Amino acid sequence: MTAILEPDIGQLTIVQTMLHGSVAFKTIEELDAHIAASPHEFAVVIGPTVDVDSAMSFAKWARIHRPDLGVILLRRSVDHDVLTTALRNGMREVVEASDLAGITTAVHRARSVASEIAKTIEVDAQAAASSAMAQAKADVAAAQAAADAPQGQVLTVFSTKGGVGKSLIAVNTAMSLSQGGKNVCLIDLDVNSGDVAIMLQLTPARTINDLVAFNGVVDEGAIASILTRHSDRLAIVAAPVRLDSPDHATAVDIGKMIDMLKAMFDFVVIDTSGVFDDNALTALDRTDTIILVATLDIPALKGLKLATGTLDLLNFPRDTWKFVLNRADGKVGLSTDEFESTLGLKADISLVSSREVLSAVNRGEALVRAYPSHPNSKAISALAMSFVKADDGDSAGSRAAGSRLRLRRG
Repeated sequence: MTAILEPDIGQLTIVQTMLHGSVAFKTIEELDAHIAASPHEFAVVIGPTVDVDSAMSFAKWARIHRPDLGVILLRRSVDHDVLTTALRNGMREVVEASDLAGITTAVHRARSVASEIAKTIEVDAQAAASSAMAQAKADVAAAQAAADAPQGQVLTVFSTKGGVGKSLIAVNTAMSLSQGGKNVCLIDLDVNSGDVAIMLQLTPARTINDLVAFNGVVDEGAIASILTRHSDRLAIVAAPVRLDSPDHATAVDIGKMIDMLKAMFDFVVIDTSGVFDDNALTALDRTDTIILVATLDIPALKGLKLATGTLDLLNFPRDTWKFVLNRADGKVGLSTDEFESTLGLKADISLVSSREVLSAVNRGEALVRAYPSHPNSKAISALAMSFVKADDGDSAGSRAAGSRLRLRRG
């Protein structure tokens, strides 16, 4: 169908006689309403008595909003200026009003052009739809692959009192797991006085604060660049070696790092600072097992009692806790039974006082490696192997992807 805009009845009759089946309008408003209601209209013939400004305005609109609509301008005479101005403003053709054959030919051409444009639009739409569908399928497949990918266990060693052997447990647990054939990353989150690197006789070139340089883009490449290797199966993320570092890794970056490390390693062991700061909470939020450490003395008992109360308040389930009682053989007037009864926790392993422990620390060696037959080494190794058995016994064959955030009580 063709629409004709021409207020002059005589001129309108002549044009409409040439264009069978056309519809005629006397005002631009009537034409606008028709075009809005006729998405398949392919041509508009604007008669010679329509003022130039209205004709050009409509042609500009059609060029942007209806590129398939051919706008044909009729003028009593066509000179270079009229032709140039019309085509520049979006007219498909300009024809002399007296050239009736030319008008018919122009309308036929408009029909052909509209048909080709419609085909192109349809092909483009189909291609876009296919591309969007393919991208959606790829996104779903990638998400499923990430969900199905094995995720490492996160073990966080925690105590609110210093000097109880927290770093000793973290280092030796990580070493035991690596000696058992697991790929392990040990993170030192004690950013003010971390000892992990020195306890393994390592001199890190990069530390956790170097996460700042990646501007929040913490991917596998970024992680790999800050790792310090102890062996093929054990790597560490070291604490800062300087207290006056101008940049400090944020808790958000640390969370991203832990999430990425879970996909890169079988186990991620985290040594914390001993306070419930943002870094510790970020680690605990992503933790599968919390390893609590204390020594057989009243200050340690008090500190651990406060820690367990806070963990309860934050809704960390107790079945994810392990308790290590260090120097449990001390004759200090407080028995293991009294300690456990007051705390409300049974020790999963108990370690004895030994000069071999300090000797290994001073040599920069893990106790389980320096003295594998030592009772403490055997106890820590047994604890580490319990995590391996739990991991191997996962019925799904892989650990759930993403952070397992705690549910805070309101």
